[in-house]
Amino acid sequence: MFKLSKKSLIFIVVAVFITVFSVSIYCFKTVLATTQPANSSQEINDLNSSITQKKKQLEQIKSQQDAYQKAIAEKQAQKASLQNQIAIVNNRLAEAGLNLDQVKIDIETTNLEIQKTNLEITDNDQKVTTSKAHLGSAIKLLSQEGNKSQLEIILLNNYLTDYINQVKYLQDINGKISENLSSLKLAKEDLNTNKTNLSSSKERLNQLQQQLEQQKVSLASEKNTKDYILDETKSSEAEYQRLLAQAKKEQQTAASDIVNLEKVVRDKINQQGSGLNIPLTYDGFIWPVPKNTITAYFHDPSYPFRYVFEHPAIDIRASQGTPVKAAASGYVGRAHDGGMGYSYIMLVHADGLATVYGHVSRIYVKNDEYVTQGQIIGLSGAMPGTPGAGPLTTGPHLHFEVRLNGIPVNPLEYLQ
Repeated sequence: MFKLSKKSLIFIVVAVFITVFSVSIYCFKTVLATTQPANSSQEINDLNSSITQKKKQLEQIKSQQDAYQKAIAEKQAQKASLQNQIAIVNNRLAEAGLNLDQVKIDIETTNLEIQKTNLEITDNDQKVTTSKAHLGSAIKLLSQEGNKSQLEIILLNNYLTDYINQVKYLQDINGKISENLSSLKLAKEDLNTNKTNLSSSKERLNQLQQQLEQQKVSLASEKNTKDYILDETKSSEAEYQRLLAQAKKEQQTAASDIVNLEKVVRDKINQQGSGLNIPLTYDGFIWPVPKNTITAYFHDPSYPFRYVFEHPAIDIRASQGTPVKAAASGYVGRAHDGGMGYSYIMLVHADGLATVYGHVSRIYVKNDEYVTQGQIIGLSGAMPGTPGAGPLTTGPHLHFEVRLNGIPVNPLEYLQ
């Protein structure tokens, strides 16, 4: 039987060790150089292309929206007529349709971004796991080398000159461990960033879903407005002018009454024995209806009837019959039931402030009554052709005014 000398045996053992050791280093370096899987990388690239395309569509919609807003402004600057009003409503209708498309595309874009982020999270998870595994292997190799006895080193140096290169291998491993630790740290940071972005995207998606429902309501509201105007006027310019004059008169009467009656109520409060003996306090205004989409802002340039009067309030979208709460404690200065005309409630508060709640369909309070903040004082309205809405309304909402010493101010600067 063939027998190996001790010298040959040691040489073979060492050669095998170096071979295994070299292969381990090669594999270790190869893994470090590995990036995202090809399939995952391609999928992310495809998603990026789709996202870019969606954003281009949003830019086109924005351009069309600007064109409609310009057309609305031009018509509003012209003489009030049924033809112009229908043109304004048609433009608002088209704009509402674009707004709906915009939100839908925004939702699609956000879903694509969520898919992309999930892929990036999976890739980073894999990268972290792989990096940890090979760090463990490298550290184990170093540990094994560190446990060699002095005799083994002498024998290896005596019988295998290639062992000298082992010092360089160990140095390489040390360097690669340092590099991989840095890479692992960056991968974890990227992973945390992607997870944060994913949470933000999901939250944004929920908000967009709510906006989508609101835009659907807005679109339906604009359609109802057009149908109501055409139905009420029978396409008659004379009838339109009559309704317009009625709306203007109601608003002027309401504005005058609000100023005068507020002064009367404040005088009563200051008179002893008037019955209004609860002192006024002010701790800020709460939203009179659930905080929702504002369909018209204070002195809104896009207000449909701006050529008739400035919009002295904000219009808050609210379903027909939504409970209306007192924004702050105070006295009822005016609870005006206009029948099928314009109905409103005016409350007098401390610090020269007053609030007005317009287009109400039901009134639950009386003149001079004291109400507390949050108390339900009526129900919202403004559905065309319903009690309290008045002529030429634009769909269910609450008209909400804040006045300071009788002068309308921006409610958004006071609402909490």
